[in-house]
Amino acid sequence: MNRSPRTTAGAALGTALLALLVPSSAQAVPSALPTVTPSAETAPLHDDEAGGNANADDPAIWRDDAHPDRSLVVATAKEGGLRVYDLKADLVQSIAAPAPPSEGAAPGRFNNVDLVSGLRTPTGRADIAVVTDRGRDRLRVYRIDPSRPGRPLADVTDPAAAPVFSASESEVDDQRTAYGLATWTDRRTGRSYALVSRRSETAVALLELRPTAAGTIGYRKIRTIELPASHRLPNGTKWTPCGEPGELPQVEGMVVDPAAGVLYAGQEDVGIWRMRADLSGKPVLVDKVREFGVPGVYDEETEECTPGADPGYGGKHLSADVEGLTLFQERDGDGYLLASSQGDNTFALYDRKISEHNAYEGGFRVGAASATLDGSEVCDGAAVMNEPLGRRYPRGLLVVQDGQETPAAPDGEGGERETTGFKFVDLGAVVDATDM
Repeated sequence: MNRSPRTTAGAALGTALLALLVPSSAQAVPSALPTVTPSAETAPLHDDEAGGNANADDPAIWRDDAHPDRSLVVATAKEGGLRVYDLKADLVQSIAAPAPPSEGAAPGRFNNVDLVSGLRTPTGRADIAVVTDRGRDRLRVYRIDPSRPGRPLADVTDPAAAPVFSASESEVDDQRTAYGLATWTDRRTGRSYALVSRRSETAVALLELRPTAAGTIGYRKIRTIELPASHRLPNGTKWTPCGEPGELPQVEGMVVDPAAGVLYAGQEDVGIWRMRADLSGKPVLVDKVREFGVPGVYDEETEECTPGADPGYGGKHLSADVEGLTLFQERDGDGYLLASSQGDNTFALYDRKISEHNAYEGGFRVGAASATLDGSEVCDGAAVMNEPLGRRYPRGLLVVQDGQETPAAPDGEGGERETTGFKFVDLGAVVDATDM
């Protein structure tokens, strides 16, 4: 997520609510969850001019089936563009976000990333990384070619690709643009899609990815669904999550279960929705954040929400914002949906099976391994790969964003630079700690 006034307000509301609504003796409950530690971390990114306005957000893991040790992590850095890392968390490639097309226009800003394996193209199958360019309201597509050391990703975006949601440049600059992302290949037809949410709105759109004869990849919009912006509570009142005036509760974290053809979408201040990946049918709310139903009043001066009394309709496992969603897949069809509970720095696990109603199965935290290798706090994006990745990660890999990288770097003015990064966690350690 972007720490805009709205999302800062949401985070502040969640923190305040946790303190107000949970007895002091119970506030330690999240810390009672098992803790795993990272084995590596990326170099810190700095969201300032000197750092290229780079801000870690969302990772994806690409497996090199021929040489698993050479697998890659592709991650977004917002205005800093795209980063590609090896399994040691060392930088392999940096790709700049597009410059603004004119003075005063918004620059490119890469928000979320997901992968498609074996996309059918006129020249054969290809693995691609798809990115939401929130700044320009477009999808950017990169072909993955491991035979190109140091530059495995190449831009293959169709130059004619149109904005996803905006009808004009002024709408693009208003930044109600492409935000969250999940990819999906329909096993019945072989066609591949991107599911894209809209910043500051409740919309999720289904876009078909369309390779061209020129070797580029474009897209066309199939349909859009609108999730609820408000909810009728059991006491008869209508509740809308508190936020900056004019902004609706948005979706960011998303993932598709390919076997079931089901999309899971995290509406940040509401909870996790389950729906058909083709966006037909009625969405089902799998779990709610603890703050669900709590009224709030937005203060223009502080740009924060002041919470009211809790009516008791929230969930028990997620603290707003609900963020990165990823899928732990097992060969027999079992597995887990993993969600970042940003408000309390934990990760929640849900049964992958719809027949089990995606029941909550536990959780964990990513804590510090040492004074210099910290854990993950206020995590945005996450990605899991339950496949052997060579000698370094024989049981798979979990990559999580760290929204508060420590130790922080000084800004030269007595303060600290806004610093983020990504943590690499041995998936075997997570499985052992949580009995997954």
